[in-house]
Amino acid sequence: MLKTRWCLPAIVSVALVLAQAPEAGALTVRPESMRAEVPIVDPIPDDPIPSGLGLTLEEFASFPKSEPTPAPSDPRLMRWARVNHIGEIPDGSGRRFVPDLNGKMYLVEDGEPHVYLDVGATFAPEFFSGRGLGQGFGFVTFHPGFRSNGRFYTVHTELAASTTKTPDLTPQPSTAYHGIVTEWTADDPAASTFHGTRREILRLGFAGTVHGIQQIDFNPTARRGDPDYGLLYIAAGDGGRGARTGDPQDLGIPQGKILRIDPQGDDAANGEYGIPAANPFAGRPGVLGEIYAYGMRDPHRFSWDPGGRHRLFLGHIGEHAVEAIYEVRAGANLGWSEREGPFVFDKAASNPCDRLRPLPPDDDRHGYTYPVAAYDHDPPPDWNCTSDVGRAISGGYVYRGRDVPELRGKYVFGDIVDGRVFSTDEREMRIGAERAPIYELMIYNTAGERVTMRDLAGSPRVDFRFGRDGAGELYVLAKANGKVWKVTGARWFAGCDAGRTRPAHVMRAESWAPVTPAKWSFPGREVVLAEAGQSRPGPRRPFEYAVLSAGPEFRSVRVDGEVRLDTPVEITNRDVIIVFGYRSDTEFYYAHLSTDNTIYPHNGIFVVNNADRVRIEDQWDEVHSRGAPPAVTDANWHRVRVKHCAASGEIAVYVDGARTPLMTAVDTTFGSGRVGFGSFDNIGRLRALEVTGTRVDG
Repeated sequence: MLKTRWCLPAIVSVALVLAQAPEAGALTVRPESMRAEVPIVDPIPDDPIPSGLGLTLEEFASFPKSEPTPAPSDPRLMRWARVNHIGEIPDGSGRRFVPDLNGKMYLVEDGEPHVYLDVGATFAPEFFSGRGLGQGFGFVTFHPGFRSNGRFYTVHTELAASTTKTPDLTPQPSTAYHGIVTEWTADDPAASTFHGTRREILRLGFAGTVHGIQQIDFNPTARRGDPDYGLLYIAAGDGGRGARTGDPQDLGIPQGKILRIDPQGDDAANGEYGIPAANPFAGRPGVLGEIYAYGMRDPHRFSWDPGGRHRLFLGHIGEHAVEAIYEVRAGANLGWSEREGPFVFDKAASNPCDRLRPLPPDDDRHGYTYPVAAYDHDPPPDWNCTSDVGRAISGGYVYRGRDVPELRGKYVFGDIVDGRVFSTDEREMRIGAERAPIYELMIYNTAGERVTMRDLAGSPRVDFRFGRDGAGELYVLAKANGKVWKVTGARWFAGCDAGRTRPAHVMRAESWAPVTPAKWSFPGREVVLAEAGQSRPGPRRPFEYAVLSAGPEFRSVRVDGEVRLDTPVEITNRDVIIVFGYRSDTEFYYAHLSTDNTIYPHNGIFVVNNADRVRIEDQWDEVHSRGAPPAVTDANWHRVRVKHCAASGEIAVYVDGARTPLMTAVDTTFGSGRVGFGSFDNIGRLRALEVTGTRVDG
């Protein structure tokens, strides 16, 4: 479970922040007057928790190969199709829309995609998608009244040198790229291809190829007559220069902000849109009235919860340390680049690898909004901190659909690069509270086989995104192979029916076959390994164990019991093991329950197959030499459950009645065998043993 969390006081009002800021026109948050000298090396020590829940993905659509313009030199842009979102047109037709960064917008009908609009060709030769991970046709959203008004909105990028147009709001110095928001009006909203008119409503200037306009969207929970209905939210990144300049804290410029505009208004400086009067900074001299919230590096994806209080959540990509989820409220300051996640970001640090610092005692005065959930990068020891470590959050959605009840009320999101899927409970995501624990979800294909997104995408770099349809059902996308999958169900890991057979008299001495009988005692209600084992000839494997010889051999099996380590707690490598799938002294599985989780032989799931034991569980991190949290750290009794599903090879280990497994593995080396208990070179005992399984001869 989580051990290190940060707790934060309530957010100070935006009015207080502004009152303490410099004069209008240069509204920035001042750097800290004093910095803590000790850098934070591991900002979030806790890894995502194995949830034991897996999502079933069914392929929904596959998209044609596309090419960036101009031809890229960055291999990360050389994808099959750079699809990055899927949504449903809000007209009741059930049609899904998918943008490709390389220029085309697709509609998917009956599982088949076709081009609805070629944005790239429309804006050629200025259209630009060949540099930067988010450049090109970045996003599309449909007005909630599209069925009658035919309006939708797109974002695309252009090379500044290729156009004579100038940005509408203050651009960054040395502007190289423009991000353009365009309104399109379809003559026939029901048509399968676009024909109609367009107008440019907003153009922003960015200095770099990254962190431009990431998403535009309407609040789908706002109904006609609500103040938020028909207002367009625009997530504008810091152009890749926020860490150096502090642009996201400057309320006079649009970079590093979420903007909110009225596309049908006309009181903006360019006359092409309106500034909602309810915006938190509307009407303040020297401040952009378009700003809804600020202090952002890369506000990658945001979404509203269709249930509860319809809160707005943002997946925010960090610098080189923290990936975070924020609840975003009007006027919120997320802190970048004075903060990265819930830590001070020291721009003046001499070593760029040591920029994170603890929060100062007077942090309340700034009124920063901190993440409601977060995970860190966990870079390898030899990592060059100025390079990409391969971690970036892909924001998702609070699930309120019907197809997957196991997900209801959970915010589901992932990692862009490696395609891991996570969830956290919406009820635990609270500003000012402990951060919500993050759980890692598994993936299954329609055949019931556990896979990864890397498997499905056919690449170690998935380029992972989420989408949602009108019914609230979830979709996932991979640029790597240009495919979209729908989440059609869920299943619990090692959820098989283990069987009904239960051997009797399992605590009797005659029911056990120890390796060295003299080292064991059987006082009646316990199985006691009273003397430490010694290394034996043959492959590396547990030194001393006893096999339950009573009853049949089992295929699938569930082992329940209580264990205690009798070796003194001062010894850090103390352990006991649960044996299962036992065929012979050199053929079996075992779950190693240890106080130590930092070296290969400890605290994991292993297979011995006529060779030295091999570690097979998912939780072992070879780069950092770290496994699942230690199973047993004291001298108390602990409940343990080991479940082995023979057909699928799924193995789960639970400790102390936890709902989520401590360790998981998939291995089909042995499909049957006996169970047992033992250790390497420590002493301990077992009680309250119950073995339930499916007989081999049944």
